Amino acid sequence: MGIRVLKGGMLTTVQDLGRYGYQSQGFSVAGVMDIRSFKIANLLIDNPENEAVLEITLIGPTLEFTSETIIAITGGDFSPTINGEPAKMYTALYMKKGDILKFGSARTGTRGYISFSSYLDIPVVMGSRCTNLKSRIGGFKGRKLKDDDYIGFRIKRRYLPFFLSRTLPQEDFSAQEAVLRVVMGPQDDRFSRQGIETFLREKYTVTSEFDRMGCRLEGPFIATASGAADIISDGIAYGAVQVPSHGKPIILLSDRQTTGGYAKIAAVISADIPKLVQRKTGHTVTFKAVTVEEAQAIFHAETEQIEAMRKAIHVPCREVLESRLTAKRLRKLLVQEQ
Repeated sequence: MGIRVLKGGMLTTVQDLGRYGYQSQGFSVAGVMDIRSFKIANLLIDNPENEAVLEITLIGPTLEFTSETIIAITGGDFSPTINGEPAKMYTALYMKKGDILKFGSARTGTRGYISFSSYLDIPVVMGSRCTNLKSRIGGFKGRKLKDDDYIGFRIKRRYLPFFLSRTLPQEDFSAQEAVLRVVMGPQDDRFSRQGIETFLREKYTVTSEFDRMGCRLEGPFIATASGAADIISDGIAYGAVQVPSHGKPIILLSDRQTTGGYAKIAAVISADIPKLVQRKTGHTVTFKAVTVEEAQAIFHAETEQIEAMRKAIHVPCREVLESRLTAKRLRKLLVQEQ
């Protein structure tokens, strides 16, 4: 009762929201890169918010189902198919025993997510099921999935109410430009006025040096006030923008190191990190400064949007209601004719 990995894809890992409470011991948080897509995947099938999913990167896997379950696919468009037929994304999908779910290369975005109503049978390690590739802990044997791996399910859960209503608009990751809102600091005072103006005014390009640890950008030089970018090492937050001595920003992500000795000019707000992690090499980003209060307001607005999605999929399907009404009208007309 589970899934057999026929092809592992480029980088397919088990992830959840991450492993918190251990950075002081040198363990990175890890967890999903695109938290929004992750939450929507679980929301679509009424999973707990932090239930583990499969995160796929650039080239997706091929999976065989050895039992029935319900899944949802979100994130970038990897042209998913079920038994050779196109599979709808952002929709609850019923999978039967023997079904083959196949993904291609990412058409839009770079990362996709698969949630399972039967819950992946992955042990909890230090409070999380997520894969930490650097430390080789958590997830499936602490590594990415390979051909012939097998993951079981923890429960039998093959029914969801309002099944036909469980569909949401597919999110579009095709744009080649993105505006990333940032909160300045904590070491923005180490940069010259010109350096900060450059950071907030110029356009930066996503390079091929982009993985779960961070994203290196190429663009105009960001000048420090003293000419030195080194600081006494301190903690690194998710989305922190480091600027080493070469003057090009590096945005630190899920598998980031726990501390770092380069000045951090800003941090990307949590609501905008999904825009970054779905970029491809050659795409561009610009930065826009916001206050902490504005960032909090944006976070609350997104939380409300996610809750609105939850309510939208828990109502009877309009098409089903209309078909029932049509059937009632037909029966009424037939009775009247008789």
